[in-house]
Amino acid sequence: MTSVCDSVIFGNIFSTKESAAIWSDTGRTSYYVAFEAALAVSQGKLGIIPQKAADQISKQCKIENIDLEELRKQTEQIGYPVLGVVKQIVKRVNQIEDGLGEYTHWGATTQDITDTATVLQLRDTLVLVSASLEKIVADLRLASEKYKSTPMPARSNLQQAVPMTFGFKMARLLATFERHQTRLAEVRSRLLVVEFGGAAGTLATIADGKGLECQEELAKQLGLGVPEIAWHTERDRIAEVGGLFALIAGTCAKFAFDIKLLMQTEVGEVSEPYYAHRGSSSTMPQKRNPISSAYITAMSSTIRQLSAALYDAMVEDHERSTGPWEIEWIVLPQICTLMHATLKQTSDVIAGIEVHPEAMKRNLDISKGAIVSEAVMMGLGPTLGRQFAHDLVYDLCRKAVVDDVPLLDLLRKDTKVQESGLTDEVLTGLCDPGNYLGLSVEMVDRVLEKNY
Repeated sequence: MTSVCDSVIFGNIFSTKESAAIWSDTGRTSYYVAFEAALAVSQGKLGIIPQKAADQISKQCKIENIDLEELRKQTEQIGYPVLGVVKQIVKRVNQIEDGLGEYTHWGATTQDITDTATVLQLRDTLVLVSASLEKIVADLRLASEKYKSTPMPARSNLQQAVPMTFGFKMARLLATFERHQTRLAEVRSRLLVVEFGGAAGTLATIADGKGLECQEELAKQLGLGVPEIAWHTERDRIAEVGGLFALIAGTCAKFAFDIKLLMQTEVGEVSEPYYAHRGSSSTMPQKRNPISSAYITAMSSTIRQLSAALYDAMVEDHERSTGPWEIEWIVLPQICTLMHATLKQTSDVIAGIEVHPEAMKRNLDISKGAIVSEAVMMGLGPTLGRQFAHDLVYDLCRKAVVDDVPLLDLLRKDTKVQESGLTDEVLTGLCDPGNYLGLSVEMVDRVLEKNY
């Protein structure tokens, strides 16, 4: 094991079978031969190469015809895998009819096939990411609706702030993931284009002015768009995907961080889904650790750090680079496999999250009413003045904690509060956390209805 994503033991945690297949040697090489087949078909159709050559080349462009061990040796010798693939295809076609194989890779350069293969790998990765986002969004919609009226403490600086609802918390997350869906759709239009420009991107090798026509037909064969111009050393498309994945990973990590805090024994407001022995300790039988959240945290951090390398890869020299391009080869497989695994872990937690409303209610009450001090302050403000009311309630909240007395009892006895004219019924209402949820429910509904 050189990467945890390739580990027999950890592979299905830090990666997924689907994403690993896309970025495996077999997967990547499959995209190479798909490019060569599509190029031959396009050029045969346009009369750039003989039709019989196109037919035989496309016929031999199958992954099972590539000797990966031989390709390894060729890559170590040459420095790039593309020429090794081309050599093997040429050899097979020439065995059928000598000379036909020489039309393989006609007018293309190594980076054309490599970049297009990368685009195809990213396209299929985005399919996985999109499906994961759809599942997450669907489950968040259910949770937002189910818990939109369930009171809980909001936190500020890790301290209780004011009451809100758990549905409000979930709906914020839902709105964020829906924005990621929008971003993903926007990225597709810029990313999913072919690369075919030849040595310096000018398509000088395609005779009779058919270069752009060939490029368009190749893109059509591969189901990709046509770029405005060659982009061998213009790497914004790839960096943008890395940036998107960093954003998505950040959202997953924020969610995981909240889950870890809410799962603390002293808080206990939610739990990760229960599976026998999941997150158990080797020595403390009572432990139920937030294991999925821990993995999400680690993977998300790694994605964000690796994505930064893609911005370094943008700084490439002239028309074909010396080094920065290869950064993508190193980090993209890890970023993409980690991304899908992160979303899978996140999805599993959201779908099976255990919510404990009774603990939320208990925690709303532990401050002896201080959590609604803002409501009390605003209730007293019109008659006592906001700042005076603030200082008065501040002192009473402190006394409630020190003397272990409910804030409501202290309010009832305070002469200034009595002078304010607020009735006992009003004071009681102000001190009820369930009455100070603001527009939590309305905002949840707005997200669910997308009425904004």
